[in-house]
Amino acid sequence: MEFPAYRPRRLRRTGTLRSMVRETTLDARDLIYPLFVKPGSGLRDEVTSMPGVFQLTIDQLPAEIDELKTLGIPAVILFGLPESKDEAGSGAYAEDGIVQQAIRAIKAHDPDYYVITDVCMCEYTSHGHCGALDEHGCVMNDVTLEMLAQTALSHAEAGADMVAPSDMMDGRVAAIRTALDAEGYTEVPIMSYAAKYSSAYYGPFRDAADSAPAFGDRRAYQMDPANTEEAMREVALDIAEGADLVMVKPALAYMDIIRRVKDDFGYPTAAYNVSGEYAMVKAAAERGWIDERRVVLETLVAMRRAGADLVITYHAKDAARWLQEN
Repeated sequence: MEFPAYRPRRLRRTGTLRSMVRETTLDARDLIYPLFVKPGSGLRDEVTSMPGVFQLTIDQLPAEIDELKTLGIPAVILFGLPESKDEAGSGAYAEDGIVQQAIRAIKAHDPDYYVITDVCMCEYTSHGHCGALDEHGCVMNDVTLEMLAQTALSHAEAGADMVAPSDMMDGRVAAIRTALDAEGYTEVPIMSYAAKYSSAYYGPFRDAADSAPAFGDRRAYQMDPANTEEAMREVALDIAEGADLVMVKPALAYMDIIRRVKDDFGYPTAAYNVSGEYAMVKAAAERGWIDERRVVLETLVAMRRAGADLVITYHAKDAARWLQEN
């Protein structure tokens, strides 16, 4: 039997060769770490369903930022747990809201560290839905836009570097862009959760953020997992309204969507490696069923390979440590 002149195994023989011809890279600079901030002091409460992830009080943030900087992770995205909730979700846009306090604390400690804020209402409303409700319990889209714009503006005023609306209301990017620009925050970018699916993978996050809906679910405003073309329309709308980056959430079961978004739009694209994806890996690793390090790094590389420029992930710290060791 005569072999072809090209033998792919030649370039797989050593680690040096493999690294020289590697097509996709993964670096700590590609990662964004989610932080959950709560009232009080001296608290670092582990989320039961997310081992290694903590709800932190404001005084814990400086040490957290120092650790992330040491690991080379360039940015955080903040989620707030307010002291109290109401139907209007007023804690989301209060001047002294928990996220607003967290932004100021981080910027006082390190003005150059990059802070992204999640913009949504579900953590702040007493009913747990992502906006204002009508008498039938349905989220009112256009009323909610005003709340989201007010929230994003309050984050920018507190010093946020970027805002990230995750609510999936129609027209939210335009509403936020208009509000920011009107107050002179023209340089604050918007990373839209452009294709956010109504997913079962979000379960542990609702423990971490105390944001489970009191009734019903979010399928009336988050996307049907069966749809691809709808995702392309959502992304196109957000770009037209002024989004600077677009996001696909979740990531693991939606690699095809990440690839389509990148191919169709060529826009800066983020993937959210969500809580359920994290928890499954942690649970299997604790039982010795998988090699956590290899699985995590392989998964993050796959998200990058699919087209993600940035990955929001609860694995960021571990991944950054492993990459440093490599």
